[in-house]
Amino acid sequence: MLALIVDDSSSVRKILARIMHRFNFETMEAEDGEHALRVLKEADHCPEVALCDWNMPIMNGLELVQALRADEHYRDLLIVMVTTETEMDKVVTALDAGANEYIMKPFTEEMLAEKLALLGIETS
Repeated sequence: MLALIVDDSSSVRKILARIMHRFNFETMEAEDGEHALRVLKEADHCPEVALCDWNMPIMNGLELVQALRADEHYRDLLIVMVTTETEMDKVVTALDAGANEYIMKPFTEEMLAEKLALLGIETS
């Protein structure tokens, strides 16, 4: 299985990649939404899940979610927002835009496993 990790922090991308590798995922990475769209376009196949930060330069996570949901090629891509945005209105906005789940930073491996399980992705 394949996961796209989108975060402007290289350390957060590394942490998420390490966790996803333990969950038997291969990973692709991007530092903002615009880069993520290029990575997806160049990929051999669409990942099963995207883990996406909200606050990034150039194209933020909400804009990325909206762009992905507007493209029929990514209709089945599961999107999990992984962000420091903790206000309930931000959660609602992200879910309304098409995100499937929402994790607030800081997070644990167990929290990520639980969210993926809710989406039907087995991590063990």
